[in-house]
Amino acid sequence: MTSQKSTQTMKAATAAKKLGVYLEATPAEFQEGVVSRDELNTLQNDPPEWLRELRRTGPHPRPVVAARLGVSISGLARGGVTDALTTEQIEELRDENPEWLERERATQAEVQREAERLKEAPRRPRS
Repeated sequence: MTSQKSTQTMKAATAAKKLGVYLEATPAEFQEGVVSRDELNTLQNDPPEWLRELRRTGPHPRPVVAARLGVSISGLARGGVTDALTTEQIEELRDENPEWLERERATQAEVQREAERLKEAPRRPRS
């Protein structure tokens, strides 16, 4: 008796997250379907034009927006950014450099410095 290996699939929302794209901006057939691991790998390694364009111009999901602005997702929310943004909107925010963005970038830099410090610190044995 040999068992058939089933194909792993994921919801479109999970696949969009793994691809770093905003689900609502993907084609309807992508949103309504399921994606197998093989299909996901193909999309990552040889993205179709719609995916390349979406990654290039957006709209981008909040994790991508946060990374491009150099802030945390929480920092975006504190700054009032709750929706997906296009590449153009991200560039405009960078150019305007509002006070909240400067503050959140400084906070993010401090968090990263602290993480590095903790990583480098010698570990104490537990007692």
